[in-house]
Amino acid sequence: MLARKSIIPEEYVLARIAAENLRKPRVRDRLPKARFIAKSGACNLAHKNIREQGRFLQDIFTTLVDLKWRHTLVIFTMSFLCSWLLFAIMWWLVAFAHGDIHAYMEKPVVSNACVTSVRSFTSAFLFSIEVQVTIGFGGRMVTEECPLAIAVLILQNIVGLIINAVMLGCIFMKTAQAHRRAETLIFSRHAVIAVRHGRLCFMFRVGDLRKSMIISASVRIQVVRKTTTPEGEVVPIHQLDVPVDNPIDSNNIFLVAPLVICHVIDRRSPLYDLTASALAGQDLEVIVILEGVVETTGITTQARTSYVAEEILWGHRFVSIVTEEEGVYSVDYSKFGNTVKVAAPRCSARELDEKPSILIQALQRSELSHQNSLRKRNSMRRNNSMRRTNSGSSPAASSSSSSARRGNCALAVPKVQFVTPDGGPGGSED
Repeated sequence: MLARKSIIPEEYVLARIAAENLRKPRVRDRLPKARFIAKSGACNLAHKNIREQGRFLQDIFTTLVDLKWRHTLVIFTMSFLCSWLLFAIMWWLVAFAHGDIHAYMEKPVVSNACVTSVRSFTSAFLFSIEVQVTIGFGGRMVTEECPLAIAVLILQNIVGLIINAVMLGCIFMKTAQAHRRAETLIFSRHAVIAVRHGRLCFMFRVGDLRKSMIISASVRIQVVRKTTTPEGEVVPIHQLDVPVDNPIDSNNIFLVAPLVICHVIDRRSPLYDLTASALAGQDLEVIVILEGVVETTGITTQARTSYVAEEILWGHRFVSIVTEEEGVYSVDYSKFGNTVKVAAPRCSARELDEKPSILIQALQRSELSHQNSLRKRNSMRRNNSMRRTNSGSSPAASSSSSSARRGNCALAVPKVQFVTPDGGPGGSED
């Protein structure tokens, strides 16, 4: 405002603002950590500087299946067009070499032609389409005059069958890919760490939205982190297997309803030294892989997701979503990822194994806080109920008190005391 009124020179104001900006500490936002597996299951990895591109052509079928749909449709169309044009040129050359083109120019009907009614390249192209697609309109056909024409006919039929088999198989595999079935296999957005059976456990929830089941479903967990070896070698993707707590000897699960997959944090676990305070600063990613066979198609499918440190909730537990209603188990998927806070020690699993009393103290503190919250809740309920009763009875009480006062005033007659001439009290008149 002063600079606008030219009381302070503008140059001085700009210099002061620049000096204040230099003195202010510049706080940069923390960049989000790159994850190897996205929440959708896609691999967050870019392949660069691949020099041997010819290796992809050695497995041409897989390359065609991995292409995008627009590229696949272009290749599908061009393969048929190119084959039709190639064999149209061959049929025109056969007719030209045999002299059928000149013969049809002189007279409309030629009795000894290799292919009847092939007068130009356009008619040769139409005949190529009829042969490969087996339409057979009846206007053009191969005769026994030219063995070369019969050989070209056999060759085109074989090539057409190969193209049909490859392209139709490619399109079928793209529509029936395994990751399409994985779209209905869902994971909870957050993982939790809580106490189960007296041990710290890493847990997440997995479910299947379809009624058709996944046969022989198994769950694998891996922890990926950046580590440095004692020799100084930096391993950017160090994978560690995490055992899954399963009462069955095999690692298979029966995914008929959403399940909470549990990993006990013990001495074998890479999370054994992890504490609640150090969780936010950890550079780790827990990758979850669910594999199984689709019941309807028999194709093996795989669903993936991952949890970084910001997506792991310490001291939480998943709410129950399976209830029994009229003899049928019902699943409420609206609460699939909901969690509640529970009592859990903030120390690591190693400290909990060394000092089991920490768990007892944490449970006692949780019980005391729970009782205090119940007391406060009950007292608030009593106060609210008393306020409601007082507010409900106050109009009647005020009206009754006012009417009583009016009645008392009407009934109460003041007593008048007379004094006799001798100074003694006289009778009273009511």
